[in-house]
This record gives sequence, C-alpha cells and structure tokens, in this order.
Amino acid sequence: MKLIELKNIYKTYHLGEIDVPVLKGISIEIGQGEFVALMGASGSGKSTLMNILGCLDRPSEGEYWLDGEELSKASSDRMAQIRNKKIGFVFQSFNLLPRTSALDNVIMPLAYTAEHLNDKQMRQRGMEMLKRFGLETRYHHEPSQLSGGQQQRVAISRALINNPPVIFADEPTGNLDSKTSEEVLEMFKRLNRDEGITIILVTHDDEVAHHAKRVIHIKDGMIADGIYNTHNAETAT
Repeated sequence: MKLIELKNIYKTYHLGEIDVPVLKGISIEIGQGEFVALMGASGSGKSTLMNILGCLDRPSEGEYWLDGEELSKASSDRMAQIRNKKIGFVFQSFNLLPRTSALDNVIMPLAYTAEHLNDKQMRQRGMEMLKRFGLETRYHHEPSQLSGGQQQRVAISRALINNPPVIFADEPTGNLDSKTSEEVLEMFKRLNRDEGITIILVTHDDEVAHHAKRVIHIKDGMIADGIYNTHNAETAT
C-alpha cells in the first residue's frame, strides 16, 4: 500500500533575477512500512526533497500524495496539521528546547494535537515513551545534562509521541560517535520491523544508508542510477 507518491516534482528557488533549480522531475513511491534511505552528497537536493516530503515546503511543480491526500497546494494550516498528526521528525542537531526537561520536550507536540488529554495524561504518555528508550531516570534532565545519544533518544521519543505513520530522520547520526550511531540506527530498524512505522532516512553516508531496506540516490536534483534494495531488504517491496 502506497503511503507516499511524488509525481514529477520540481523545486526552483528565485534569487532576485536568478532561478536556481534544485529538484528536476523527481518521481518516487514509498510504501507503508518501508525503511528507505535518501542518499546524496551535499547540494544534491536531498534536504530540499525531505522538506517537501515533511510538509515544510511546497514543490514548484508536480504532485505530492501522502496517505491518500494531495498536498502540493495545501494551505499552511493544513500542512501544519499534517506535520503534527502524521509526521515525526528527527534531526542531526536534536532540536531540543534548552532549559527544558526531557519529559517536557517529548510531550510538546501533544499540546497541538491531543486536546482530549489532560496534563497528567500527557505526562504519563511522555514518561512511557521515554521509558521505552531507557530514559526512565532522565525525565527531569535538561538537554545539557544528557549525552548526545540520550538527546537523540529524547528526540526520537518526541517524534513518536503522536503515533505518526512516518518518521523523517535527517542525518540523525551526524553528531554521534560510531557506537552510538549504530545504537540509534538499530532503534529505527526495530521501530520499522516491530511497529511497521515507515522510516525515511536522509544521509550522505553510504554505511548509514545501508541500514535501510531500500536506497534512493539523489544527484543534481534527480534520481541517480536507479533505486536499489540493500542487504537488509528481506521484506522490502
């Protein structure tokens, strides 16, 4: 079942009188429950593509279908609703609020989407999420009191708090050492395998990309040398 479909996506930035084409006719499909890596060098267009997939930006041309809804011309309010309810984000720099506890960072998205939950219920959900990732003794720690790996686990907990069908991870291991990077990537693999969450991993690192079941290469704003399955592709489509 298709979760994401891009049809002939173009993105051009207008800098004064100069047009800068970044995406040049991207067409891809991603099924529900896939683990896909978008791989490309700096400047390839992969971050622009992720911004469109994550409803942070719109294409200049083409169609973007997410979970059966065409979003290329959706209003800003609708895109915000989609981001809050259907998408989780994990970033290289963690993007946690400083001087804010791990628990409060995790439950922050619930303030926009979980009107049916009171404060006690939201905090309970947040604590359960942190416990899943081994942070039950870190509820009240601020980001500066946590290691890089712990901060990324808080960020993953926050991304999952609304039970989204898809997680976008933008260079999620970029600020981590090799051992911690491997642990974080194994977390994504378990979430994909055990819970059926669609994972879209953006990276420039071939070793990181091969943790996914499918790798899509982006070069100069286009799909390069096809799409191939990795050695982890026992259930890929």
